[in-house]
Order: sequence, then structure tokens, then C-alpha cells
Amino acid sequence: MKKSNRILTMIFLVCFVFANVLCFPTLVSAKEITSSYQAKRLAREKVKGATVTEVDRDYEKGELVYEVKLVKGKKEYELTYRASDAKLISYKWEIASWYITKGKGKIISKSKCKKLAKKEVSGGSITSLFIKQKAAYDIYKVKMKKGSKKYELEFHARTGKLLEYEWELTTKSSNKNNYIGTAKAKEIALKKVGGGHVIKVEFDMDDGVPVYEVEIIKGDYEYDVEIHAKTGKILEVDKDYIYD
Repeated sequence: MKKSNRILTMIFLVCFVFANVLCFPTLVSAKEITSSYQAKRLAREKVKGATVTEVDRDYEKGELVYEVKLVKGKKEYELTYRASDAKLISYKWEIASWYITKGKGKIISKSKCKKLAKKEVSGGSITSLFIKQKAAYDIYKVKMKKGSKKYELEFHARTGKLLEYEWELTTKSSNKNNYIGTAKAKEIALKKVGGGHVIKVEFDMDDGVPVYEVEIIKGDYEYDVEIHAKTGKILEVDKDYIYD
């Protein structure tokens, strides 16, 4: 009888330990992410029925993040979670390019595109809107802001169909007292490019270096100028043909 009780006790202890092992990731994921498995589970809960294709660990602005890529139907998703609190800090989906056709008919007007964008992000304000060619079709690229999020949307310029949707949380960097500021960064970038229209200025940390990333449209080209946030030195300039 005693031997039987000992066996039952041992079985109970094994089951208890095993149950805790299984439950542990769930408990941790409520506060932080410590493994790719947890990031996968959160992404699957966000995009029901999707298949995870890739999980990467990376650092953004000095913080550890998990980037999860998924596929569901015609859409490809990319979700970024902050490891420290398991918070979703960016969300993106796009229709795979092989499902997109050139389309027929005239290009829709900018005013119609604005209406479509405001319907997608109700209450959001448009910060920039321009047309460009992507692969073999024309798109409208729209950038918006609402609350603590910034958005980027791409619409088919002929059909008006939403092809890409993305948002990310905006973060304010601490200790900006020694930084040149966005106005100065704009001035430096515009001088380098020789004029144009600034569509975005963003503060970021690039391998531990504080930088301002300035996007400029000038003629048929889009420029990305990276400037050291403290010294004002231009670190990198990229130039892309809008219709490429």
C-alpha cells in the first residue's frame, strides 16, 4: 500500500512539474518575450490562421525586438514586438506582388486617394501623398499620423485598391538637449540635395549612433539623408528614381 502511495505521489509531482513547464511561456509572455516561440504565438493570435515563415531578434533604438513574418492568403505580414513588455510596436501587411496587375483605366485623382486613406485611418491626418511607379504598376503612397501612431499606405493608382498597410508607434527620444533638432536636420538635408520637398524627418538610433533620417522628394527622385543627430554630419545619402 505504501509503495502504491509513493508511486502515485511521484506521478503527481512529475505531472505538476510538466504542467508548469508548459504554462511557463504563457505566463512570461504576458510581461515580456524571452523566446521566438512566444513571439510566434502572439503573432498567430493577432493574425488568425496565418503561417509563420520567419522570426528574427533585432535591436531597434536600443531595445530588443522580435520581428515575425507571416503569410495568409494573398497577404504577407510583418509584426514587431518589443521584448521587454511584449507590446506590438509595428504592424504591416502587403499583397504579394505576383497577385497585383497593372490595371486599366485612368489614374484616380489625389482627392479620391485622400478620401480612401482617411477611410482606412479614420481621424488621421495626411502628412504626405505622392504617386510613383512600383514594379509594373502605379501607386499612391500616403503617410499619415494619428495619436501615437504613424501610418504608411499604398493604393493602386488606377483601381484604388489598398495594396499595403503599415503602422508603427512613434517614440520620443530622451536627452535631445544636445541634438541639432529636426529643423536643423531638414536644413542640412535640403542644402545637400539642393532643394526639394521634405516628406519625413525621423530620429533613430543606428548601431548606437543617434541620427536623423530625412526623406526628400525632388523632381523624379527620392532622397534619404542620414545625419548625425549631435554633430550634424551627413553620414549617408541614398537616391532612388521614383518611377523605378
